[in-house]
Amino acid sequence: MEKLDINNNNDEGEGLLGKGSMPFLDHLEELRWRLIKSVFSVIIMSFVAFYFSDQLLKFIRIPLGDINLYNIEVTGTFYAYLKISLITGILGALPIIFYQLWSFISPGLYKKEKWMIFPLVLISTFLFLLGAGFCFVMVLPLSFKFLIGFSGELIVNTITIGSYINFVGLLLLAFGFAFQLPLLNYFLGKMGLITSDFLVKGRRYAIVIILIVGAILTPPDVFTQVLLAIPLYILYEISILVVKMTQKRKEPDPSEFE
Repeated sequence: MEKLDINNNNDEGEGLLGKGSMPFLDHLEELRWRLIKSVFSVIIMSFVAFYFSDQLLKFIRIPLGDINLYNIEVTGTFYAYLKISLITGILGALPIIFYQLWSFISPGLYKKEKWMIFPLVLISTFLFLLGAGFCFVMVLPLSFKFLIGFSGELIVNTITIGSYINFVGLLLLAFGFAFQLPLLNYFLGKMGLITSDFLVKGRRYAIVIILIVGAILTPPDVFTQVLLAIPLYILYEISILVVKMTQKRKEPDPSEFE
């Protein structure tokens, strides 16, 4: 498997995921500031979203249908609104978050590939929203229909606003990040860290890892785990095709770096 030279200290080059001979502490300092900018953007977006809390709550409960939500704690509604605002803030700040991420990683790209940062930001944001949208339209209604209707008429379900927001928020974020898989593998393929043959041979292990990831990211029930695992495996197969089209075919020329 071909890999980039991570020890390239050439004045015209940059090491993989590193800025030439930049000290490790400088990398940490840059990462710290990029994290601060990302968190600050989420806070700003969350404050804006809080103003529209009522409208957001009406929207986010659409998958629940005619089932009512209840509050059993004094601070329950307030914290539920905060969580809705935070989730919306994360979604609203996605372009900034992904820009900070790809800007931090961009030194691992060649000079001719630097222009890809903004397309990567757009694609990352699109894939995240696609995953969250798929979850909202398809997965959540199916999950509620199965989980809430599982007991039939034997049990009366009293769903609290807090538990509902936690369930929905966790699944939306899980599916959003899961849909980044093809882009992640594309980038790893560009750097020569993985190949399509490697992914093909690793299918059996990928299935196990996908099931484990599904169990970690989703609430503790097999139904939602499977609902996440199925699209994840489809994305894994798509990743094989993506890597096959983009993987490095030869050892890169150091002169191609900045």
